[in-house]
Amino acid sequence: MRRIALILLFSAVALPARAGEYKVEPLSIEDLKSVFATVESTDVIPARARIGGTLGALMVDEGSMVRAGERIATIGDAKLGIETQAQEARIASAAAERDKAKLDLDRALKLKESGAVSQARLDDAKTRYEVASRFVSASQAERAVVVQRSAEGAVLAPANGRVLKVNVTNGSVVMPGEAVAQIAVENYLLRVQLPERHARFLRIGSTVRVGERGHATARESLRDGEVVQVYPQIESGKVVADVRVEGLSGYFVGERVRVYISTGSRDGFLVPPDFLFRRFGLTYVRLKDGTEVVVQPGQTMPDTSVEILSGLKSGDVLVTP
Repeated sequence: MRRIALILLFSAVALPARAGEYKVEPLSIEDLKSVFATVESTDVIPARARIGGTLGALMVDEGSMVRAGERIATIGDAKLGIETQAQEARIASAAAERDKAKLDLDRALKLKESGAVSQARLDDAKTRYEVASRFVSASQAERAVVVQRSAEGAVLAPANGRVLKVNVTNGSVVMPGEAVAQIAVENYLLRVQLPERHARFLRIGSTVRVGERGHATARESLRDGEVVQVYPQIESGKVVADVRVEGLSGYFVGERVRVYISTGSRDGFLVPPDFLFRRFGLTYVRLKDGTEVVVQPGQTMPDTSVEILSGLKSGDVLVTP
């Protein structure tokens, strides 16, 4: 009895599992064209000098991350300090004249009460006091202008982003409006160039697939991106489009990334990879009747299924090897 049980157990282990089946039917396959896109910033903004002078403190270098309003350099101008001293002396002089005019006005008011001065002399004293007071205010405003010009020696980052290029060094003489550094805004996108024969397939809102960073692999995972801009001008026989995709913040500006763009569709056969096996350097499938057929595999689709270029016909039933 024990011997019979062992024989039944061995027979059960030796029997193969029931093979899976797959019926070959023509499917619509996207014709994906692989191109290289470059990582670009939506905007590259120059940080400019607002005054002329000598660059005394440069606080950033290529690759530095900056925030909007952050000081990245300081420009000094010795003439501004001299102008500030001159304005302070002018204010002191104007204040002394105002104080004297105030004394003359007070004296004229007292004398007018006793009838010792005329109304015309009193009006003249009031006018001199008002003129002196206005001159003090004007001198203070001029001094504020010089102080503001000194404060504008700070070169500020115009937006959040990364410094792409620094155009000057410490000690350089810069002019008003000169670009001290180029800053790439944090918003990165992919810029794609396609031959003009594929221009009709590019639409705003179309989905493209973006490959992994580095070398392509057979099992490469793809991310979805969206076309956000198609430029209307064709340059050198190529149409240019911008693609927005998440996860580009760590990339270098100008880095190349593989992008797969649909340029139409065609009918073809797709087979799950489990139904393929290789022998002697050739790829085979096994039909339900046990026949083994050599096939020519094509590209691997995002869902890992493999396109079969030749060797199969519609209606074939495959089993797993």
